[in-house]
Amino acid sequence: MGQPITVTARTGASPTTRLYDLNRSLTGMATERYGSVEDAQARGGRPPDVLAARLLEAGATTVTVYSNSVTVEAASEQWGELEAKATYLIEHLFEYYGDDAGWSFEARGVEAPEVSPIA
Repeated sequence: MGQPITVTARTGASPTTRLYDLNRSLTGMATERYGSVEDAQARGGRPPDVLAARLLEAGATTVTVYSNSVTVEAASEQWGELEAKATYLIEHLFEYYGDDAGWSFEARGVEAPEVSPIA
């Protein structure tokens, strides 16, 4: 379950850039910029970190997240294949179940914490 994110994609001023407008915010007022998968993973497991790592693994060269906007840069010849993947990765970030669920512990490769029952 979880809720899919509504995404509107548009081409930036350069053919290497795509801008994604989301119906929800992923960050506060800070701009988050990522240049590698390792950089994104090193920052932790917040939604913008997880999304950036996935977009970079898919072929992006840089990812910038600010509030409800995601800017993705990649070589112009990659956008034929990458645009649909990037949209999918953003739309499904917060889904909890399914093969490519976005925010489950399993999808993130992290063991779920043990929860003690309330006595």
